[in-house]
Amino acid sequence: MARRTRAGSGRSGSAGRSSGAPRPTRQRTARQQSGEKYSARTRTSRQRPARRRPSSRRSSSRSSSYARSRGGTRTADQNLSKSRAILLVCLITVLAVAFAGLMAHEHDLAQLKQSQTSEAEKYDFNPGRIVSDAKFFDSSAMTATQVQAFLNEKGAACTGDMCLRSAAFATRSIAKDAECNGYEGGGRQSAARIIDQTARSCRISQRTLLVMLEKEQGLIRTTQPTTRKYAAAMGLSCPDTAKCDTTYAGFFEQVYGAARRLRYYQDHPDQYNYHSGRVNTIAYSPDSSCGTGRVYIENTATALLYIYTPYQPNKAALSGSFGDRCSSYGNLNFSRLWRQWFGSTD
Repeated sequence: MARRTRAGSGRSGSAGRSSGAPRPTRQRTARQQSGEKYSARTRTSRQRPARRRPSSRRSSSRSSSYARSRGGTRTADQNLSKSRAILLVCLITVLAVAFAGLMAHEHDLAQLKQSQTSEAEKYDFNPGRIVSDAKFFDSSAMTATQVQAFLNEKGAACTGDMCLRSAAFATRSIAKDAECNGYEGGGRQSAARIIDQTARSCRISQRTLLVMLEKEQGLIRTTQPTTRKYAAAMGLSCPDTAKCDTTYAGFFEQVYGAARRLRYYQDHPDQYNYHSGRVNTIAYSPDSSCGTGRVYIENTATALLYIYTPYQPNKAALSGSFGDRCSSYGNLNFSRLWRQWFGSTD
């Protein structure tokens, strides 16, 4: 006999479903979800492999690399030290050689100066100091009146209108430039006036011009002056191997031109071969076979004289004899005439 089931008392609930039907899924609480996440993290963390420690092989490799690096640095430092030592030795050697050369040069220079001093004592001529700068450039050494008196005295034996002490020469006005202060010319002027005005314009001693007039053409004391001598009165632009430049022909052109040329030499020393304060090689004659000699030029005036007349006297000329084919007298005569007329050159 079948059992009756009470209404509403079945375990399947009020729906009256049979026991074989699937049960509905229960909703998870937050606590349960949290617990599951925690368990999952715990499992994941447990499943992670542990970090490996550096192997001893890698450590030894790094150590050897570091050792090699330090060894290379030490070697580089040693090479650098050696290079510095070699450089220092080279520098010391160069300085020693330079110092030795300097000492040899100083010794040679001292001997050359002593030789020139001995020549000055023996021959009354110092090739390195023909005349001092102070006397060479003293443009107030004489007045025009004193120059005229000098010409009258030294040229007393000359007679006629051609004599330097009485002649008058054509002049021209010249503008001021870098070398001289110009010249107020026009008409004919006396030699004394030309000499004095030129000296003051170009800041050259009147005595310098008078001595040069005598050493070049003998015009101060000659008794037979000529137009040709006046045309080349100062020897300006009259080379030994060619004719004179006619641009500078005539007494006035020669005197003013020569004074200006000397100043040009002084203002442009790099254009010429002779310089003060150093050893210069100077020929004895225009003939190159006569050779050269070394001269230590002491001052500017002497350098200018060598540029103007580029020869020095040889032993034959200095000895007071008639010299030989290689003897040159220009600068020697300048010194002797100065001493004879004006006293000491210093």
